[in-house]
Amino acid sequence: MKILVTGAAGFIGFHVSRLLLERGEQVVGLDNLNDYYDVSLKEARLRLLEQSPAFAFERIELADRAAVEGLFARAGFDRVIHLAAQAGVRYSIENPHSYVDSNVVGTLHVLEGCRHHDVGHLVYASTSSVYGANTAMPFSVHQNVDHPLALYAATKKATELMAHSYSSLYGMPTTGLRFFTVYGPWGRPDMALFLFTKNILAGKPIDVFNHGHHRRDFTYVDDIARGVVASMDTVATPNPDWDSDVPDPASSRAPYRIYNIGNNRPVELMHYIEVLEACLGREADKNLLPMQPGDVPDTYADCQSLVDTVGYRPTTPVEEGVARFVDWYVDYYRVTL
Repeated sequence: MKILVTGAAGFIGFHVSRLLLERGEQVVGLDNLNDYYDVSLKEARLRLLEQSPAFAFERIELADRAAVEGLFARAGFDRVIHLAAQAGVRYSIENPHSYVDSNVVGTLHVLEGCRHHDVGHLVYASTSSVYGANTAMPFSVHQNVDHPLALYAATKKATELMAHSYSSLYGMPTTGLRFFTVYGPWGRPDMALFLFTKNILAGKPIDVFNHGHHRRDFTYVDDIARGVVASMDTVATPNPDWDSDVPDPASSRAPYRIYNIGNNRPVELMHYIEVLEACLGREADKNLLPMQPGDVPDTYADCQSLVDTVGYRPTTPVEEGVARFVDWYVDYYRVTL
């Protein structure tokens, strides 16, 4: 198949693209290579992907309607995996306009491209942040998610609603995946594991919010990539049992599905730090701070729907995943432990 992966130079997009190439697909990777974090890291990911003759790169801003329309018109994609987005809960408080441009307008252009060029299935990234003020654990796709706590979450919820409208109007199969705290090699420098590792190795304190009482459903990136590709292979279908009197938010009479994709094993943040300390052979100087605006104390994914539908089963324990990240970090940045 010929598959468009948006955000291909990003953390998850890189791993998904690499998995698709390994199984023999033709991949077109789209990215704008913005400077939200170190562009050289994105370029290094791209260089690895470009070693495959089955990979082609397009530097396009998703908010550029004409450029996106042109790509869809000339490429002829069988499937689209839409992972490009402006990420980060905290950054959305400081830069709200960039989230609407990237996440809402950009997704509209992807939806229009899929609609007009007969793409067989659109899989797109949502986030566990949409659960917002929900406190019932584990988070289930069958819960209402109308109370986001940050604009980032609101824009991702908006993309889910937009996808449903296109599935309903045009019979276009769409699958949304709510990611839960993805980590691993080639990870984003703005995420906790990367920041913790960098500061511990530099002998600097690490900021631990909510005084370390967070629990997160940390999910290893290879498990995520396998789940994304399996979801792409399983084309969304209408739910014949959907009832408008008791509407299930995760499905529809239209070919529309929403799934959680996480580890289904929440881990205490302090344990996560302890595992990292053991891998680095150093103890962290912890700066304990209150919870930040827009953040939630815990995340815990109910992934049963994804297990039942596509056979998704994460297999990487946090001890193994963190060790692999440290191995990559030490090698990439030429650090001596």
